[in-house]
Amino acid sequence: MKNFLDNGTCPIRSVLAHFGDKWSLLVMTALNSNGTMRFNEINKTLGDISHRMLTVTLRSLEEDGFISRRIYPEIPPRVEYTLTELGSSLIPHIEELVGWAVRNMDNIHENRRKFSRH
Repeated sequence: MKNFLDNGTCPIRSVLAHFGDKWSLLVMTALNSNGTMRFNEINKTLGDISHRMLTVTLRSLEEDGFISRRIYPEIPPRVEYTLTELGSSLIPHIEELVGWAVRNMDNIHENRRKFSRH
């Protein structure tokens, strides 16, 4: 790919932009590790995400077809989230990215320390 213009055909802008935030990959990883989860379970698993940000992230992932949401007609309503086939197909790539980050974390932190001294 030589052109990254925002003309509706750039896969980086149209698909991967949702993974630029820090929560989408973490939500998908949590769902992959734990299976179907409820909102509060995801929230507790991630720990430091606000309810609003989790809601926005889940809606975005659902809109793109990476997760599905199932609402049970109970009082109070029970809502569960799970990875879709499309979302599951992305997991090996996320795991590779996580592995790369783990392998290079010390080097990256050292570079940050060097940069912050200037």
